[in-house]
Amino acid sequence: MKLEAVNDFVVKFANVNGSGSASANTLFAKSILRMGVPVSPRNIFPSNIQGLPTWYEVRVSEQGWLGRRGGVDLMVAMNPQTWEKDVAEVEKGGYLFYDCTKPLAKDKFRDDVQVIGMPLMEICNATYTDPRQRQLFKNIIYVGALAQLLDLDIAEVEKLVGEQYKGKEKLLEPNIKALHMGLDYARDHLPAIGLTVKRSDRVGNRIFLEGNSAAALGCVYGGATVAAWYPITPSSSMAEAFAKHCRKFRTDPDSSKARYAVVQAEDELASIGIVIGAAWNGARAFTCTSGPGISLMSEFIGLAYFAEIPAVIFDVQRAGPSTGMPTRTQQSDVLSCAYASHGDTKHVLLFPEDPKEGFEMAATSFDLADRLQTPVFVLYDLDIGMNERLCEPLSWDDSRRYDRGKVLSYQDLEAGKRFGRYLDLDGDGITWRTYPGTHPKRGSFFTRGTSRDRYARYTEEGSAYVDNMQRLLKKFETAKELVPAPILRKSGKGSRFGVIYYGSTAAAMDEALVLLEGEAMAVDAMRVRAFPFADTVLDFANSHDHVFVVEQNRDAQLRTLLIAEGMLPPEKLTPVLHYDGTPITARFIHKEIAQRLSAFNVTPMRKTVSGD
Repeated sequence: MKLEAVNDFVVKFANVNGSGSASANTLFAKSILRMGVPVSPRNIFPSNIQGLPTWYEVRVSEQGWLGRRGGVDLMVAMNPQTWEKDVAEVEKGGYLFYDCTKPLAKDKFRDDVQVIGMPLMEICNATYTDPRQRQLFKNIIYVGALAQLLDLDIAEVEKLVGEQYKGKEKLLEPNIKALHMGLDYARDHLPAIGLTVKRSDRVGNRIFLEGNSAAALGCVYGGATVAAWYPITPSSSMAEAFAKHCRKFRTDPDSSKARYAVVQAEDELASIGIVIGAAWNGARAFTCTSGPGISLMSEFIGLAYFAEIPAVIFDVQRAGPSTGMPTRTQQSDVLSCAYASHGDTKHVLLFPEDPKEGFEMAATSFDLADRLQTPVFVLYDLDIGMNERLCEPLSWDDSRRYDRGKVLSYQDLEAGKRFGRYLDLDGDGITWRTYPGTHPKRGSFFTRGTSRDRYARYTEEGSAYVDNMQRLLKKFETAKELVPAPILRKSGKGSRFGVIYYGSTAAAMDEALVLLEGEAMAVDAMRVRAFPFADTVLDFANSHDHVFVVEQNRDAQLRTLLIAEGMLPPEKLTPVLHYDGTPITARFIHKEIAQRLSAFNVTPMRKTVSGD
């Protein structure tokens, strides 16, 4: 038996980090995309520079599934160190493509997998004398072979190579030659396989975009002019993308002067300090970091919360604790961000599902921070931030105006408008503020991280402290009406069971829900997009007998928030947890929920065969 599929399979490349395989593997994925077939690639790489194993997984799905499916249909095994693990991942009837220059023992293979050997190193040794060229062109040669095996349009591959080496014509010709060496060898020597890419039109007008770049562009459109950061995986490329976008959109065309500031601080604490100072002065400012950075920023985050200064913090989550797995993905900073800093704090969190929402929520976060005068966290993760994803085109309403919140102008103060920096005049918990230098005599106040009264005067009077802390809670309640609303997805006939999920889990969840529905085990679903939770989130949980909470961390952090903040009974919420550092798969979600539904005596639909 051998697998047969058209535009619906998974290819995984097993390479060594630093071997130059990344560009070749990306070339392969984009070639399929250019043929109108949706792909979803994921780069799984180590935190060192070179030498350790790296994988690149490409989901090919004409149906448009963008999450990881689970399992591999074609393994391109180029790393002897991970051979056994890589071979074990191949589906029964699947294909194993490898370099057969050096023969391997029979027990290294599986009887239920189709083996395709190609003497890649032998070909390279016969063609190239430079060791580095041998390695680099080996990658292009296997892309050519795969193009032949999968029936890719070689013209599309050649076009992409031309774009990659535009302006470097000396490199273009040898890469095209290597591509055709692989193509010709596969055509003349390798057997046909059952996996095929057929030109389609299912990509539509969607774009292929990395999450960090999308969020950085959202910051530009959201009015940010200051970014302060300290390099940390996987967020560094966001700061770099912001600088790139600003050079294009925030440079004065006449004077060529920069109308922005990007500061690489000495550490994460300094970076959030710069953000707070800039925001206090009226600029829209942000920092981007990951879990360890949030830990270091904690003290200043508390200052911004208590002094009520806008700040936007992008946390591109990775696997912790401590250094953890810096280049692996998780959703493990939910609790640390929700309650960042010591004392009683509650922060606004946004959970984008893909680059498009990353763009939108980045822009929205600055309005929220100004409107609420508080830190706002945008929590996505490495899976979104550092991988390219198909998404709907980014859009912007040119009539949109920034929400700067309650800011008194010179005219307001001159007219005698009542001002107390921490005085709530309309009951929403949000007070009026002024920018430094607004008025020479009125509207000034002392910004402090110590207890004060409604007029910013220092006091340790208990009643004044309680009054202030209760107002901050009221402001948090107001935030419920301002943050992005959750998205409800009801099954066809409705269900006694529900599932709550968020962020990058959505891509795999979309497919898992269809799999469950196909077995008559449908559940209603709600994607949470922000904290504080809208009342509809709690209504959803309360209206179902049981709710699964799917997330990518060990300690069920979103579930913990639902219990703590929504007063939901723990026994009502069943955690479904995936936290090995790889993106969650549709098969994992389907299996975990189906097994638990079976325990609740929900019987899946069975096929029946009737006799004559």
